[in-house]
Amino acid sequence: MGFFDFIRQLFFGPAPDRSVARPETSANVKPSKAPRIFRKPRLSPLRYNKKKRFTPPENADVGSLPYKLARPYELLRYRSETDHYLDMTQDGDAAKLSRFDLPVFSTPEDIAHWLNLPLGKLAWLTHRFNQSDRPDDVKESHYTYHWLPKRNGFRLIEAPRPFIKMAQQQILQEILNQIPVHDAAHGFVTGHSPVTNAIPHTGKRVVVKFDLENFYASVNFARVVSIFRSVGYCREAALWLARLSTTAIPMNMPFPDGSLRPLLPYLSRHLPQGASTSPALANLSAFSLDVRLSGLARSFDADYTRYADDLTFSGSDQFLRSLRVFIPLVNQIIRSERFQVNQSKRRVLRNNQQQKVTGVVVNEHTNVPRKEFDLLKAILTNCIRQGPVGQNREQHPDFASHLRGRIAYVQQLNPNRGQRLLQLYEQIRW
Repeated sequence: MGFFDFIRQLFFGPAPDRSVARPETSANVKPSKAPRIFRKPRLSPLRYNKKKRFTPPENADVGSLPYKLARPYELLRYRSETDHYLDMTQDGDAAKLSRFDLPVFSTPEDIAHWLNLPLGKLAWLTHRFNQSDRPDDVKESHYTYHWLPKRNGFRLIEAPRPFIKMAQQQILQEILNQIPVHDAAHGFVTGHSPVTNAIPHTGKRVVVKFDLENFYASVNFARVVSIFRSVGYCREAALWLARLSTTAIPMNMPFPDGSLRPLLPYLSRHLPQGASTSPALANLSAFSLDVRLSGLARSFDADYTRYADDLTFSGSDQFLRSLRVFIPLVNQIIRSERFQVNQSKRRVLRNNQQQKVTGVVVNEHTNVPRKEFDLLKAILTNCIRQGPVGQNREQHPDFASHLRGRIAYVQQLNPNRGQRLLQLYEQIRW
């Protein structure tokens, strides 16, 4: 007996004896249709019964279950589908929190005490009692909004107001800054800059640049919650930290050009571009993306760095010949990591043209773009001839320090050019 015969006999009974001869039938008489012995089993569809209510088992300690009859802590929402409160403070990981030296808290009361805020003000900051946890009106929002025009539309700048800004700065300093990011991330990372992002790509045969569209807005509430959960916080604490770090625009938000399309990325809770916590959370949300793209670049003998939403790859002539295969793989990985590629900003720069990475020329060595150098040189020359007051067109409060900082940046990229600019700066009569 074979394996399939055993399975058939186990579920459907013994097979019919095929050795018995069939009865002969007349040519004019059609044989009767044999009865159907085997029927294909059919599965009944699964349906969710909304009227079914959760009841703890008999003789069970309700306090030990995740579902509780009484509210275990303040600001916990009632679960109507279960007729119980769901305690979400029992799944934290103290070992992970201690590994990163993070503050320990579980309940909203703990977070309010950590932020030195009354519990009611914490709920007010997160719009806890508003519909869909969003402000009802622009005036009630904890952010100020400003539409910034860009090449293909608009970008929304959401600047936090003082109270939410203080809470976000504490989250950044005491939590997010303690969590390491991927080595390929250079944007808004201590000890890194646009220059460190450009250095790995100097003197390469080809530089390939990608741009992520709506980088901050694409990091939604669920991804931020998962970041805080991954470092050891329980679900309740992760939800409240994510509410403090994300926002959703009010429904009466005015349209910048009279259409709804610019508002679509901002309707659900997302990272606000303007909050101090957003760059760090965006870097952490892209950790898996950096891991996969770094591995892909190594397999093609190329280098990879990321500065916020700018992805850069560079390599030799062999890497240039493989771009027909490499570029679709990068697009596939970006999409699978739930980011979007801005195809209009993709660039393939060979070494016979200017290769610029995050504003730094990298053809042979790091250098400042010629237009930027000539503009700064002209400003310094006019300051010597006409005085610095008339050259401060952008009304910088400390124009001397502003110019000195721009010269220092040029010195970092090209010491010879920087020294020439410094000599002009020293001739200005302040």
